[in-house]
Amino acid sequence: MTDPTTADGTSIDSRIEELIGNFSFLDDWEDRFRYLIDLGRKLEPMDEALKTEETKVRGCTSQVWIVDEVRPGSPPTLHFIADSDAHIVKGLIAVLMEIYDGRTPEEILAADIKGAIGKLGFEQHLSPNRANGLFSMVERIRALAAKEAAAGA
Repeated sequence: MTDPTTADGTSIDSRIEELIGNFSFLDDWEDRFRYLIDLGRKLEPMDEALKTEETKVRGCTSQVWIVDEVRPGSPPTLHFIADSDAHIVKGLIAVLMEIYDGRTPEEILAADIKGAIGKLGFEQHLSPNRANGLFSMVERIRALAAKEAAAGA
């Protein structure tokens, strides 16, 4: 499957490859977890008013909230704002934002995120609860993208 260049000049695959490259510079998973925490600290702040039951991600042990907004353009893209009460989870959110933010709903739905998570090595190094939470976050993002695609974002 090809991964065409998108409006911002990058492909989802190229974003994933860049993330893999960044993680590969780190020698062990302790360093990689520190890097994840650093990524999470750089997330765009989320207004407390957005942290509602409706925006909460189900299936996460930690508290996680994700909202989207449609950014106008040709084609329109989705911007995500997300937060968590756990440092490593915030880092996982930052990784997902790097992959998904600024993409069209169709690009988000077409992305091979399970393959990307496998290449990043997260499944082998996250606790089962965190891995389940990561996939719950992915499903929330995909559900938002599907809703926007159906609405003709």
